[in-house]
Amino acid sequence: MKSNPDIKKAVRQHAEMAEFFSGGLTVKTNSPALQPPQQTTRQPCSPETIKELEDIAEQTRKCRKCELGSLRKNAVPGEGNTSARIMFVGEAPGADEDTQGRPFVGRAGQLLDKIIAACGLKRQDVWIGNILKCRPPDNRDPKPEEIIACIPYLQRQIELINPEIIVALGAHAAKTLLDTPKAIGQLRGMFHEYTPGLGHKPIKLMPTFHPAYLLRNYSDDNRRKVWEDMKKVLAELGLPVPEKTGK
Repeated sequence: MKSNPDIKKAVRQHAEMAEFFSGGLTVKTNSPALQPPQQTTRQPCSPETIKELEDIAEQTRKCRKCELGSLRKNAVPGEGNTSARIMFVGEAPGADEDTQGRPFVGRAGQLLDKIIAACGLKRQDVWIGNILKCRPPDNRDPKPEEIIACIPYLQRQIELINPEIIVALGAHAAKTLLDTPKAIGQLRGMFHEYTPGLGHKPIKLMPTFHPAYLLRNYSDDNRRKVWEDMKKVLAELGLPVPEKTGK
């Protein structure tokens, strides 16, 4: 039986993408022996903050504010380090996330893990969530009324975690958080400001391509753009910026 060339190509591209974000990276520092330990997280949250975050997660599991509440298998509240300096925000859960109740656990999530690792970080160092807490049928785009119903959960999570930088993964996340019609290509590559609520200081926000977009539109140029975005995030936080070595 002949193998499908499209499948072989997709497998090869995925392997190359994984290698780009997880292989052949070294951390460049001016004087390694004198570098202090790098702080990837901040002081632990208070018990009250952790309790409120747990309450929000439970509220999302019970939520029926829009039709998605009755169509989902599991709500996906988000997860990660409650003292994270970086928060990754995507569009909405997919099929794997809907099944497991966890964000970014499918193929796009595996690539996100590699991007995080390429930054010298671990998944447990960051916080990961989505604009919507429930999967839209057939992974369609979120409807405006669904975003309106769901966004307060994320806004409060951002206020409580108070990351130093939000990385908006993809057009929908970036457009929603920045309240702009601009395309992701116009937004990525530079810092913007997001204010989660009244009285809260602005948080730096870096839009970049969604990992699922990278998997669908594989090219050296696209993956390089994401890496350039992430290097800017690391530099802004004062963290070591890994460099690609080898090919």
